[in-house]
Amino acid sequence: MLGAIIMKYTIKKLAELADISTRTLRYYDQIGLLKPSEKNNNNYRIYNEKNVNKLQQIMFYRALGFPLKKIKQLMDDPNFSEITALREQQQLLLAKQATINSLLTNIDETIKNYYGEGKMTDKDKFKAFKEQQIASNENEYGSEIRSQYDPKIIDKSNQKYINLSESDFKKMNQLEAEMIKNLLDLKHADKFDKQLASNIYQEHKEWLEFTWPDYTKAAHRSLADLYINDDRFGSYYNDKAKEDVVKLLHDVIYQFTE
Repeated sequence: MLGAIIMKYTIKKLAELADISTRTLRYYDQIGLLKPSEKNNNNYRIYNEKNVNKLQQIMFYRALGFPLKKIKQLMDDPNFSEITALREQQQLLLAKQATINSLLTNIDETIKNYYGEGKMTDKDKFKAFKEQQIASNENEYGSEIRSQYDPKIIDKSNQKYINLSESDFKKMNQLEAEMIKNLLDLKHADKFDKQLASNIYQEHKEWLEFTWPDYTKAAHRSLADLYINDDRFGSYYNDKAKEDVVKLLHDVIYQFTE
């Protein structure tokens, strides 16, 4: 009785199959993301079906915008399950599809509004962009946030963000800009300014309250910990300030939530 045919691919053949470059596969090998199953006598990389399945999942994650560092972290987890990952990727892609559909609907309604065939409120004009931001945040930070907080609270927070009026949305952005400015002033001050630090804490608290259903000091501290324990969270503020301010923000939050 003939056994099942075992498919094996050289790096060139796998690159052609997946429509990616051999350079990409070499880099995945270099960083330990996708190691070939073996190397032949000529030291050529050889990939088996297990490698093919893993590459498919890597490409799903990449299509969703996951950075390679995060993909490796997920797939190196001893509890990683291929079928669970596929189901999660399916849900994320459906959410992405819904966001694109929402943007297309928004464009269609805007065109009709332009020709006087419909009426859009100012809130309607920006709803799709808020939904897109939420989807982006879910892709980037969703698993960590939902492990720290009740998923129902996260959903309420997302809905509160969508329902923000145009004036509240502007206030939220202005408040964040003022907080970043104060963080930089505090960082470069000759000595610690407690009043300025208090302002920063209050501004950050009020900024969160635009979207948080309920504010607690414990939740604020937990978020501050994410800022310094995960570069993806901390880089948000460092990029805004164009300087390293996230540790200072963390310490200010801790000081005023004791």
